Amino acid sequence: MSLSPLVSGLYDDASLFPPGNAPLPEALAAHAVHERAPHADLVGTFVLPAARVGELAAELAERPFPGDLVLSLTVPDVALADETVARATALPAVSVAAVEVVVPPGQDVVTLLAGLDALASRRPGLDVYVEVPRDERRPAVVDALAGTRYRAKLRTGGVVADAHPDERELASVIDLLVRRGVPFKATAGLHHAVRRTDPDTGFEQHGFLNVLATVAAAQAGADVFTLTGLLAERDGRVLVERLTALDAEAAARLRDGFRSLGSCSVAEPLDDLLALGLVPDSIPPIPEGRLA
Repeated sequence: MSLSPLVSGLYDDASLFPPGNAPLPEALAAHAVHERAPHADLVGTFVLPAARVGELAAELAERPFPGDLVLSLTVPDVALADETVARATALPAVSVAAVEVVVPPGQDVVTLLAGLDALASRRPGLDVYVEVPRDERRPAVVDALAGTRYRAKLRTGGVVADAHPDERELASVIDLLVRRGVPFKATAGLHHAVRRTDPDTGFEQHGFLNVLATVAAAQAGADVFTLTGLLAERDGRVLVERLTALDAEAAARLRDGFRSLGSCSVAEPLDDLLALGLVPDSIPPIPEGRLA
């Protein structure tokens, strides 16, 4: 049994980010192990904030990465993206597969698109994600991305309760993105497969299988009420049945629409996938305390 196309490359390694906040040397060492481990096909790019490119350069000068380090860079403004990519790709054995751009307060979509187009003209092979704001600008930003090569990024959690959109909000934006044909990734709060109440914080956390099932349903024409119910589902068996019933074409369409999710943990989602039978038993869990 090989890794299901539903979860292949699903997780970008965001171990530098909260709540994990791994030190850079530890995060790089763990990522190198992920790349050689039996679960390697589960893990995608290494996510790095633009402000830490200099720190990465110093670390690699002292301890070269054992292999090719493929980055996704988070940048606070599209105007900074090209320079940041240039600095990162100047480092030995480092490439940049994607940038994740924040839309600063007050930036209009005309300025945003002009910056994205300028970046794309200089970096034609780069995947560009735009973090969709959780405010009144959301529809305009999604409309601006529709029909372009650019993708969206959603925040689905965080270290405070308000950072977690409820089921209705998340269902509505997934519905909007699917209807407008905008692929997206998600970040934060998706460590576990199935919706849960975090026992330490009491926060309601979305499950990554819930999100996958919701995207598939939206692509099949389900309404927002149905999508909201899928995001609220707490029975992993229900979600697994829905996802494994997808034919190859529907599964490919699902992952074309939902590209990846960033997480500071790889161990927790792998444990859940093993428990639900979505990865082969030949892939061992990550030993506690060794890798984030």
